[in-house]
Amino acid sequence: MNISMIGTGYVGLVSGVCFAEFGFPVSCVDLNAGLIARLNAGEVTIFEPGLDELMARNIRDGRLSFTTDLAASVAEADVIFIAVGTPSRRGDGEADLQYIEAAADAVAAAMKPGAVIVIKSTVVVGTNARIRDRIRAARPDVAFSMVSNPEFLREGSAIEDFMRPDRVVVGVEDARGREAMRRVYRPLYLRETPMVVTTLENAEIIKYAANAFLAMKVTFINQVADLCEQAGGNVQEVAHAIGMDKRIGAKFLHAGPGFGGSCFPKDTRAFAATGRRFDAPQTLIEEVVAVNEARKQAMAARIVEAARKTGAQSVAVLGIAFKPNTDDIRESPALDIVRAIQKAGLTVRAHDPEAMNAARTVLPDVIWCASAYEAVEGAGVVALLTEWNAYRALDLKKIADLMAGNVLFDMRNVYKLEDVADTGLDYRSVGNGAVSITPKSIT
Repeated sequence: MNISMIGTGYVGLVSGVCFAEFGFPVSCVDLNAGLIARLNAGEVTIFEPGLDELMARNIRDGRLSFTTDLAASVAEADVIFIAVGTPSRRGDGEADLQYIEAAADAVAAAMKPGAVIVIKSTVVVGTNARIRDRIRAARPDVAFSMVSNPEFLREGSAIEDFMRPDRVVVGVEDARGREAMRRVYRPLYLRETPMVVTTLENAEIIKYAANAFLAMKVTFINQVADLCEQAGGNVQEVAHAIGMDKRIGAKFLHAGPGFGGSCFPKDTRAFAATGRRFDAPQTLIEEVVAVNEARKQAMAARIVEAARKTGAQSVAVLGIAFKPNTDDIRESPALDIVRAIQKAGLTVRAHDPEAMNAARTVLPDVIWCASAYEAVEGAGVVALLTEWNAYRALDLKKIADLMAGNVLFDMRNVYKLEDVADTGLDYRSVGNGAVSITPKSIT
């Protein structure tokens, strides 16, 4: 069974490499000739732990190839995955489907009879049916099957998520599409991975509803953190206890500066917009979107206020990627926080282990530093915004000595109070109102 993977962004590249690891011949397609040249040279174009080794092995073994020739790739494919971007559309928050439509038109022109067309991109309900009808109108003489197969990959652990998922969701209309999906996911079936076989519409809604619910959990615990700060509680202890309830679960109950990334922000906006379009308002999710935006600004305001009290003119930011183990900065809370700090007239010195190259283009006025220690030199405030392992064992006494001020905002609750004792730092975490630490004492 030959697979064509259209789109070599995050989802397309990871999925293509993993399908090749399953033993299938996979041709990955992208219209960006420079990107394809880099991939053909063996360069991994995204940062994802373990992907480089997996990609190199499958290129070497002849199962994985990269091309700009979509027609040639599709013409030989039994299963054609469309994994192009669906960014938020300006104005209404709906998913922009122009790239899906362009890919579908190209597939229609080149596909062979009996092909199975799978939309892996995140799309709003009704999109698969629309694309099916679009292709059918272009090629009424060619039989094909339409499948919806949303992805549930977490950046930083995408290989594990693909190889050992909680479930595989496929929306199908006929037996040919269903059997094709059983074949491509057969290695997971042998591991007894649940496969949810449903309709096109259900598969589309499942993807958005899952991400919206997880974003709601993040927003919920962030608001609980605010309550803890005011009432003398500790959000980490609260989250641990409520997460032990199997009905709730511990994942995504980590307070911080707000959610970001390639999925949650755009998917919550699209889900809310879809609700409005179908006259079924998703008011909880609309509030999640608003609260998350407000939280980023509130976190920035804390930093600015503290910096002004120190009298120093610069703030050090540690971590720009929206989460560790990725170089993805899309809608990272750090971007909004940095811009707000700069708007207040303060200089930002920053470091990130992997995301600085991507961030330079969108934050050109930041002073980019080679290490965390270089970033904190002369800063009045240090804000730890991404919980990279590289930041978990910093020499905090050295940090204090290098700073002009002494405030450390740990917005990911990386450190414990005993870690900061006797360092000279004014330590401020998120959601911890029961205890605090200053340069003089622990109370």
